[in-house]
Formats: sequence, C-alpha cells, structure tokens
Amino acid sequence: MSARTDLASRLRPLQSGLRARLSRADVLAGLIRAVNSTLDPERVADALVAHAADWLPATGWLVLAIDDAGRMRAMGARGLTAALEPGATAVGQWVIKSRDLCCTADVSLDRRFGGAAPAAVVAFPLECRGRTVGALVGMDRAPASRDPRFAPATQAALLSALESGAVALDNALRVQRAEALSVTDDLTQLYNSRYLSQVLRRETKRASRSGRPLSLLFIDLDGFKGINDSHGHLYGSRALVEAASVIRQSARETDVVARFGGDEFALILPDTGSDGAFAVGERIRDRIAAHGFLRGDGLDIHLTVSIGVATLPDVAASAEGLIQAADEAMYHVKDHGKNGIYVAGG
Repeated sequence: MSARTDLASRLRPLQSGLRARLSRADVLAGLIRAVNSTLDPERVADALVAHAADWLPATGWLVLAIDDAGRMRAMGARGLTAALEPGATAVGQWVIKSRDLCCTADVSLDRRFGGAAPAAVVAFPLECRGRTVGALVGMDRAPASRDPRFAPATQAALLSALESGAVALDNALRVQRAEALSVTDDLTQLYNSRYLSQVLRRETKRASRSGRPLSLLFIDLDGFKGINDSHGHLYGSRALVEAASVIRQSARETDVVARFGGDEFALILPDTGSDGAFAVGERIRDRIAAHGFLRGDGLDIHLTVSIGVATLPDVAASAEGLIQAADEAMYHVKDHGKNGIYVAGG
C-alpha cells in the first residue's frame, strides 16, 4: 500500500507541523470565529468539519451529536460516500459513549464495528463542561497498513482546539432544545406542523446527500367529524389524544411523529423506502381500527384511517414536493372508499 493511500503513513510526517499550526493564535481564532458565527448546530458542525479536513488528511468527515430529541444523528459531513457513512456513524456512537479516541487501520476488521465498509479511521470526542457532546470522525476510503497514531503532544493540541468547537456545538444544541419546546402540539404532545417542516427540510438535505430514501406518511382519521357532531368537541379532543398515542406507539424510534392539523397526522421516516413506509402505515392502520375510542367515557367508537405515502427520491426531490405527494396520496384513499393506504406514484 503506498504512502499516498495510507492514512497512517500520511499522518506521521504532518504531526510536528500540525502541533505548531494549532499553537498559533490566528489559527485558533479562525476556528472560534467560524464555529461561533451561528446558533444552527448543523452549520457549527460544518465549520468544525471544514477545519478538521484542513488539518488532517482523511478523505471523509462526520460530526455526530445528540439532537433535541435525544438521538444521536449526523450534524455535518464532508466527503463521505454512502458506503462509508454507516461505519462513520457507528464509530461516532462508540466515541460518544466511551469518551475515548478511536484510531483503527480498518474499521471493517474492528470487532466494535462489525459490518462496516473497509476504511481507516481517526475519531475524537467533542468534550466541554465535563461532558461529551459529540464526536468528530475522519475516514479514509482505503484501510491503512497500521493503526493511525498521534504523538501525545499532537493529540493534546487537537483535543484542546476541538474543545472550542464542542462548546459552540453544545451552545447551539441547547438553543435548539429550548426551541423544541415551542414546536409541540398542546393537545396531543406530538410535534406540530412547524417542527415537521423544519425536520423534513433537514432530512431531505441529508437524504439527498447520502443517497438514502426518505418517506413521509400523511394520516387522516376517517369518521372523526362524527364524534364532534354526536358527542361534542371535548370528546373529539379526547379522541385525538388517543389517536396520537396509538400512532406514536406504532411508529419506530427513529420516526418523527407530528399532528399536522385538525385530525391529520404526519410521520417522517428517515432511511426508509416505500416498502418500509407501507409496513409502518399498515401497523398504524391495523392498530387504529382495533382501538376502542373513548372507552373511559363509557363509549366504544371505532375509527379507520386513510394514509398517503410518498418517498424521496421516487416521487419528489424536495420537502415541499414530498408533502404535496403524500397529501395527494392520502386524498386518493379518501376518494376511493377510505380505510386504506396509497403509495404516491403507485
């Protein structure tokens, strides 16, 4: 394996120069300005990735952090292929949990990350305020002949420089979590349509970058108007709360569940094609149909749902296009007898 393609070999002659570079006030000031120029976690992560790519010779980079929903997700990436992204994510998750560096010649042969594509890896915890808030992962497209190594002084300089990025990322995530409190539907405690739009735009960008599918479900309660007409809006509100609970429990942990408005709900399904989305829709449809609404109020009302499914890139290339396609698919079900699922483009 040539030095040109071997990450470990490329790192060795760079270390003394990197230490000197990271000790310069103007270099650190440039990083601090870049990561503190925004309160958007993704833009902070992008700035951190840009500086890491300038400092170290890995071909692909990823920042993983814990989002406002408490899940680990990619905040910024550069140069990662779709094949390498799962391995980078697995490494980042390990680094966050272990709070330790990860330097390995071939992630595919490392028992901690079984099933990852072959690649050399260097990864660093992003630590501030006594916590690990994320991980910076660098991956090379080819395995190395030996584990990449950093001299203790180089490692210390890198971690010290990255701390300013970790502080900025933590600040941005704190703001994002505070904002999340304002995007919750008061009645059902699901996300509201404002948050749905934000997440959908973000996930659309990520799906377009990674080449992975993204699906959206639109759900309308059939016959809900009859509850309001027969029993009043108070009972209707209680039925909506029950429906929200059934839908949330039927969704997967990675899905984003929102009340779109009235008796309509929506689910964002990352990394999910139309077949997987249809399966989630079937589960929701079956559980709603089996649920006896308002039993606690002495009633036993049964409802059905009409569900529209749309998948990127199959039928749309943007968040707006995905919403329109899912909405039209849902109304196709409503216009053809209700109580069913229709996949846009089917």
